[in-house]
Amino acid sequence: MTLDAHQHFWKFDPIRDQWIDDSMQILQRDFLPDELTRLYAQNNIDGCVAVQADQSPAETRFLLDLAAQYPIIKGVVGWVDLRASDLEAQLEAYTTFPALKGFRHIVQGEPDVNFMLRPDFQRGIGLLHQYGFTYDILIFPHQMGAALELVRAYPQQRFVLDHLGKPYIKDGFHTGWATMLRALGQCDNLWCKVSGLVTEADWHHWTDADMAPYLDTAFEVFGPQRLMYGSDWPVSLLGGEYARVKGIVDRYLSRLSETERGLVMGDVGVGFYGLKTSL
Repeated sequence: MTLDAHQHFWKFDPIRDQWIDDSMQILQRDFLPDELTRLYAQNNIDGCVAVQADQSPAETRFLLDLAAQYPIIKGVVGWVDLRASDLEAQLEAYTTFPALKGFRHIVQGEPDVNFMLRPDFQRGIGLLHQYGFTYDILIFPHQMGAALELVRAYPQQRFVLDHLGKPYIKDGFHTGWATMLRALGQCDNLWCKVSGLVTEADWHHWTDADMAPYLDTAFEVFGPQRLMYGSDWPVSLLGGEYARVKGIVDRYLSRLSETERGLVMGDVGVGFYGLKTSL
């Protein structure tokens, strides 16, 4: 199965979705599975993991409802308040939804650089493993130190780093991010998504050469065995249409073996999230 391990759906709400400001007008509309199904047919993608874009229980229900209706959605990464006093009861209830594979918090938006190290948040992370849920780490590079402590503290928990940790591609900053990524990569309970590159680059003038140093480092650190492709659609539209953005990864992977390409383009994501392989 060729898998897009990271994309989003929403019915645009200008109040709820205030992060989509006027510089992102292309995103100020609904994005739903019928449109993505057509794009997947054009780009040889069999299915996806739908990832939360809003921090609410309603968002998780919305994605699970879509997964029940659309076969392209192979798994869901939802949101739950990991700091909630009744978290265990919530997680127990969520185990009844086979499509729900894990959770994510938009840590990149938290003002506290050490948000993930707060005791209440860590308590929640510590419960995920026993209920079989994964955790997606969404951070900026300045939060990678806290991520490293978190991943080391919970060696049984399966983590995946979204968007390579969002390196500052537009500014060309590489060394500090790469140092931290190498440290994170030493944790064998952490995987990484090859996704979200164009949104951290110059949206209108990026080239493959801009992406190459970051992809080189990611493949050096994780290898194809712990990397998974994700489009970050529709946010990726800020940098180009689906095929153009996917082309960055396709061209980079052309130097690898067929087996290695298969790992990044499906097998790793299927294994990490425990997806059914039938199409």
